Amino acid sequence: MTTAPASDYMGFVGVTTGSSSIMKVFPLWADILGLPTRTLIGHDLPMDATPEQYVALVEQIRDDPQHRGALVTTHKMNVYAAASDLFDELDPFAVSCSEISSIAKRGSRLSGRAKDPITVDLALKDFLPADYFATTGSEVIILGAGGSGTALSWALAERADAPTKITVTARDDEKLEHLREVHRQHGTREGLIEYVRTETPADAAALVAAAPRGSLIVNATGLGKDRPGSPLPDDVVFSEGAYVWEFNYRGTLEFLHQARAQEDARDLHVIDGWRYFIHGWSQVVADVFELELTPEIVEQLADAAEAAR
Repeated sequence: MTTAPASDYMGFVGVTTGSSSIMKVFPLWADILGLPTRTLIGHDLPMDATPEQYVALVEQIRDDPQHRGALVTTHKMNVYAAASDLFDELDPFAVSCSEISSIAKRGSRLSGRAKDPITVDLALKDFLPADYFATTGSEVIILGAGGSGTALSWALAERADAPTKITVTARDDEKLEHLREVHRQHGTREGLIEYVRTETPADAAALVAAAPRGSLIVNATGLGKDRPGSPLPDDVVFSEGAYVWEFNYRGTLEFLHQARAQEDARDLHVIDGWRYFIHGWSQVVADVFELELTPEIVEQLADAAEAAR
């Protein structure tokens, strides 16, 4: 279990937290926001962590008065599955999406929230033109049905200009069935989401190649960050004019390299996960320390982070 420092601190639950830019960025943000601590501690858990490990970590956060709260990445759905009963408060997104990305304290009460539907929408608005789907009729392919893929499908379905079709892929039926149930409970429009099992990268590549011009194609699998690889083979052909969004900003980033290799030839708009990282962290920091963020403050944080990137 992670050794606690002598003073207050915030936690970061992930797989390889030490290599994240947030370790350099957090002290800069603490100065800008006037936080009571400049200390961020990583809690690294393996991809195959046991439920007991998640319970022990949440109990450590809950019981340590100097631990102010934590951002959870990679393990969001597993934290919910193993330890949701330890929380006194869970927001509707956390319950509906079965994930926890922000752990905060409100007095003696432990709060769990799923910030991804908010943060992924903020990041999407940073690069996708307003009314894009209404004016182009383009579709969306989300490779990966985990926490981030679920959040993006949720946010897209809520847009005033929702796409005509959103395809979400996964390697197994269990994740797709969970996602289908999330959308059913939420009341997502029938027929908007197509749930497709892709057993091989070639299966995913066929979907990407057949997507209409200008479609949004997203790597939400985590491949290329915590473990190497891409959900697509190197001979994939992206649809012309596509917006290709890699959720990751660090790691081996094979998916991002595949898209950039075709950027000119296929007239692609290639976006990495940096702004998603900015919004994800700033929203959780605001939750943990009970702050209100304005767009102007977010841009100050983004500028400070860029300098330390």
